[in-house]
Formats: sequence, structure tokens, C-alpha cells
Amino acid sequence: MYRAVMPKIGTAQAWRDAARQFLAAGVPPEAILWGDTSTAPDLFGVASPMQTGGQVTVPRSFISMASSVVWHSDPERFARLYAFLWRLKDAPHLMTDRGDADLSRLRRMEKNVHRCQHKMKAFVRFREIGPPEAPRRSFAAWFEPTYHTVEPTADFFLRRFSDMDWRILTPDVCAIFEGGKLTFREGEEKPALPEDASEQLWITYFQNIFNPARLMVKAMQSEMPKKYWKNMPEAAHIPQMIADAPARARAMAEAAPSLPPARMAQVQAQLAAHQSAWEGPKDSLAKDIAACTRCPLHCNATQAVPGEGPMDADLMIVGEQPGDQEDLSGRPFVG
Repeated sequence: MYRAVMPKIGTAQAWRDAARQFLAAGVPPEAILWGDTSTAPDLFGVASPMQTGGQVTVPRSFISMASSVVWHSDPERFARLYAFLWRLKDAPHLMTDRGDADLSRLRRMEKNVHRCQHKMKAFVRFREIGPPEAPRRSFAAWFEPTYHTVEPTADFFLRRFSDMDWRILTPDVCAIFEGGKLTFREGEEKPALPEDASEQLWITYFQNIFNPARLMVKAMQSEMPKKYWKNMPEAAHIPQMIADAPARARAMAEAAPSLPPARMAQVQAQLAAHQSAWEGPKDSLAKDIAACTRCPLHCNATQAVPGEGPMDADLMIVGEQPGDQEDLSGRPFVG
């Protein structure tokens, strides 16, 4: 029985080297005990064989997948990768077999690691730890990743913040970038980081871009899981922002200008064209209606049909054009 212990730092390269040696020596998966530095050593295991055999070619897609899966926290990840690699050397088509259960599990692990890396890029919050007048400013951040993603994600921060010194401290592995050199070391406990002068500015910005009318709590917590909130300064304000969202949304709606729909311009033009210009005395309105010839309806009508009732009535009933009975009698609503 062989034993392969993977280090916390440089895990991806260590696994590739060990897997290459085992594969070249023809060691089957069941003959290897994989583990990391947190795994208790096996008393009966021996180190991996220092043997190099013929070249083994595997699809590049497997190398890419393995480079992510090794950073998962599943203690069986190394064994699962090697077991699939053992099958893959004789059947390269397995990398495209969507029905393969082993591949499906590895793909889910790969996706989990990628998601954790995405969260790390989004939720790391730096605080300045050095004097601002120093030639090279220095920052530090505390983060608690779900998986071992500090090392594979460090290049992102290296490219983005190459003009300053920084350190990302976690319980697992810490990334240190000082003087243009990136190094890694074992994890540590959460340090007491100083307050940052620009932190309040960031919180003010975060509160002002929050749109209460579009709040979807479940969707927000899916993108910003609660487990990360304790290390994000702006997260302390999220519960109150959620509680105030309904009232703020109502206030926004009440303060919004009520613009008429586009069709109202046409409606108002039609209304103005047919609006009565009568400005005479009300007692002579019926006589003037009877003499009206402003529209073609008078051509075939016996007489006009004015309305009835008091001019100051609180309720008015409006009907369609007069029917034959109304036309003959000269009164509305008699048919």
C-alpha cells in the first residue's frame, strides 16, 4: 500500500507529480492512500514510487479540471481524481461522457471551487495597515473561504494590486505580496486590523446604490451568502436596509413624476376638437342644441335630444347616441 500526502501549499503541482509517478509505475487506485497534512499518517503506507515510465497522455480538459478540484475540501478529492485518471488513460472519451457518475461528481466539485473563487474576488475587503506616506502602501484583509482557494486565486489580486503591498489572511493559507514578490504561508487566527479611513465612504456608496424597489432577498443572499457578511463592513447595514425597503419603495413611488401615457396627446387633441364652445346662458342651451348642425348626425335625425335634469346634479348618466324612440320623443332614455 502506497501513501501520498499532499501539502497545503503547492497542492496542485504536488498532486500532478504524485499521480504521474503512480500512473507511470502502474499503481492502481486501490493501492494508494491519499491525504493532506491534516490527515493522520498511515502506519503501513509507504511513499510513492520514484519511478518514471512511458509518457501518459490525457486530455487537457482533465488537467484543467484537476487543477481546480485539488483545491476542494473533500478529503477524497485526490483519490477520486486519480481513480478517474486511471480509467481515463485507456478511455479518453470519458471526459465527454455526461452520463459518467465519477465525472459528474468531479465537475460539481470543480464548479464549487470556481464559485468560491468568484466570492473571494468579490468579498475580500482590504484595510490599510501601513502609513499612507510610505513609498509603497500596505493593506491587509481577513477572509474565510469555503474551500482552499487562496493560492489559485492570488494571481487575480496580484494583477489588480501590483502597485502596493498586501496580504490576504485566512485560517487555511495566507497570501503575502511584498516588494513585488508573492509568497504563501500557513493560516492564522483573525488579526485585529485597524479601522480604514475610506471604509465609511464605501458604506455610504453601498447604501446609496441600493434600490429598495428591486429588492429580492433570496437572490441577494444567493449572490452574497450570509457566511461572508461578518467580514464585510457594509453587511452590518443590510438587515436595516431590508427592513426599510418597503417604506422607501413607497416613498420613491409617491415622489416619482406621474407622466401621462403617449396616447394621451391624441386623446386630448380629439377632446379639444369636439369640446363645446357654448358660453351663452344655460336656460337657452336646449334651443341652441336643437339648432346645432356641427356634425353629420343632424342630417337624418328628426330632432336633437338634449339632456334632462338639474344643472348642478351630483350624478350624471351618459348614454350612447339617441335611438329611434328618443329621436321621435326628443327625450333621452325612453326607448
